[in-house]
Amino acid sequence: MNAKLLGELAQLNLRLKSAKTRVTVRESNGSLQLRATLPIKPGEVDTRGREKKQYNISLNIPANLDGLKTAEEEAYELGKLIARKTFVWNDKYLGNGARKKDIPTIGELLNRFEEEYFKKHQRTTKSEHTFFYYYSRTRRFTNPDDLATADNLIHAIEKIEQGWSRYNAVRAFSAFCLTFDIDIDLSKYSQIPENNSRKIPTDEEIIAGMNKFAEYLECRGHQVNKNVKDSWQLWRWVYGMLAVFGLRPREIFINPDINWWLSQENIDRTWKVDKNCKTGARQALPLHPGWIELFDLRNPLYVEMLVNTISQKNQNNHAEITALTQRVSWWFRRVGLDFKPYDLRHAWAIRAHILGIPIKAAADNLGHSVQVHTQTYQRWFSLDMRKLAINQALSKKSDFEKLKEENLSLKEENQWLKTELEKLRGCFKSRF
Repeated sequence: MNAKLLGELAQLNLRLKSAKTRVTVRESNGSLQLRATLPIKPGEVDTRGREKKQYNISLNIPANLDGLKTAEEEAYELGKLIARKTFVWNDKYLGNGARKKDIPTIGELLNRFEEEYFKKHQRTTKSEHTFFYYYSRTRRFTNPDDLATADNLIHAIEKIEQGWSRYNAVRAFSAFCLTFDIDIDLSKYSQIPENNSRKIPTDEEIIAGMNKFAEYLECRGHQVNKNVKDSWQLWRWVYGMLAVFGLRPREIFINPDINWWLSQENIDRTWKVDKNCKTGARQALPLHPGWIELFDLRNPLYVEMLVNTISQKNQNNHAEITALTQRVSWWFRRVGLDFKPYDLRHAWAIRAHILGIPIKAAADNLGHSVQVHTQTYQRWFSLDMRKLAINQALSKKSDFEKLKEENLSLKEENQWLKTELEKLRGCFKSRF
């Protein structure tokens, strides 16, 4: 019977081909299916950008001789719709198991994202920060009206041109899909991008950057809201703190311990990073302690401005904290700096290496692992930085050689003095 069925199926497809019907019939798991090239299903996006692709349509027709007759009728009917270009996806062709109308949109899932995410994760300040990272990037790079399918999410990723933006979106989409059990393979897009160019400022450029805030004051217009006319001083202070301690911008705004910073007991001039920050609590030491006085970072006036600014925001609301960190970036651009806030953190890491600070000590001070310190930060070690490191090493070597020469000279002089002393002793004894 099976052989006869396959023979009849081959004859059926020959008749369809002779009639130039662009549909074939195939058998799969005891059922008959129609195969044809059709427009992309509603809510589905083809990752190759095609408007049509080949589909197998199951109409619940059993694979027997009677079923062949029904399948042939359905094939001719579908062929007519294709030829007349009147085919549309309806419940008959979508099938009960593949009705896209039952799939929620990305926007609908985003509205439930927070609730579902924290069913699987403990809610802490850190986890809320992580969630906001995932939520904001998923919302930014997707269309809320698209159905939440793997194809649509992959299509959204492929539209992102910048490497790091795409990489960050993949991380967010992975968490989104894991939360809602969306079967998706993002391994193709999860590679860390190649190094982008980054401007690492020199010490001289960092000091000059402080002056740019004062230059901004001289160049800005006179029509300034009196409530914000002095706000530039706060953002200059933030700039100085980032440069001195290599902080993440958030580590300034999340529960800052102002009393400790201004305390006379704070002999080492450390900044206490709050436990709710990305990598937990730590005390950050300054790389250039002299900059604290140079930049006037312990001036209570600026610290009070910080307190007033964050008191107007919800410190535990990561959207508000993000708004403050974005404000830092805005001020960098506003005063004409050609580097970004995080570049000051990279500069701290690189200069710590040049100064000979052990990698473990530098990594702990920045609040990350040795692996992150070496892989993420030192890859921005530019040609100029390498020249500086080599020159300093050669300078140290030169100083060492000078000390050796001076030591040798002193030894020779000492030996000469000993010889002269023995001569004098000899002369003294001969006389007496």
